[in-house]
Amino acid sequence: MPVEARTAILSAIRSANGHASDLPAADLEYARIPRTYNQHSSLSRDETIALLTERLIDYNAHVVPCTPDQVPSAIRSALEQHNANQILIPQDLPAHLLPDGFEVAVDHNLSPAQLDRFDAAVTLGALAIAETGTIILEGVSGQGRRAATLVPDVHVCILNTENIVTGVPEGFARLASASTLPLTFVSGPSATADIEMTRIKGVHGPRHLHILLLQHAT
Repeated sequence: MPVEARTAILSAIRSANGHASDLPAADLEYARIPRTYNQHSSLSRDETIALLTERLIDYNAHVVPCTPDQVPSAIRSALEQHNANQILIPQDLPAHLLPDGFEVAVDHNLSPAQLDRFDAAVTLGALAIAETGTIILEGVSGQGRRAATLVPDVHVCILNTENIVTGVPEGFARLASASTLPLTFVSGPSATADIEMTRIKGVHGPRHLHILLLQHAT
């Protein structure tokens, strides 16, 4: 690229950004954006959970409602369905959630080649947005690194139903305190299509996604 063209492009970018590097000015401009869209839902808790379940199933994810004492058996069932034995977990995943009889290792910044040796990853989830069928991981203890959930062929995610919201605005409002964290948004197992519209799973992440909806007894 000629030097003159590069200079012109960079100048245009700087001009378009304006006061983007000025945080107070950026916050003020953000606050002035009109928000006429619906920011809150009238759906009940049960309706929101049902909507999320419908969206996830439509994305070919496996959804299993369970109580806390049913989590280990639900994880076992998900793993055995794919003959998964080598299991990767993030640091500080509660040990009582895991079933016996599997080879479990904690992710300590393993390389991609090392991650590829595992059949499945088991993590917690931070939040879910029902309208889009999206599960969100925050990259903290119990949820782990993004790579750890992308490389293994199976991802089992435990999500508290209290952390399900209906719409995207509600979701981002709940995520405000996590704005500096490496968030991962997951909408079903990995699937893509080439130019001939041949659907292929597992290109950008796990081929199989199991969501355990943790419901507390009332």
